[in-house]
Amino acid sequence: MNVLLQIDFPYSGPYGEEMAQAFAGLAESIAQEKGLIWKMWTENRETGQAGGIYLFEDTASAQAYLAMHTARLESFGVQGIRSRVFAVNEPLSRITKAPLN
Repeated sequence: MNVLLQIDFPYSGPYGEEMAQAFAGLAESIAQEKGLIWKMWTENRETGQAGGIYLFEDTASAQAYLAMHTARLESFGVQGIRSRVFAVNEPLSRITKAPLN
């Protein structure tokens, strides 16, 4: 069963193309995480937030990534990290064109 992980946190930039350049190496690393199917990077300059929506193969992979990523963000001094883990209803999600395997 696929599992969706949502993470967001306060973020002051960079955004857009500058963010893409600054974090390309991190994106390559995240792409290798066990159980990761995909990640969508999120940013909101107006509210000062960034984060991501992740799809994992299973709950164990999502929880392991969440623990590691939370520790990494906290080591950078990031506070106010919010996260949620959801089971994916695949039959309904396929009807509404979700990018599932």
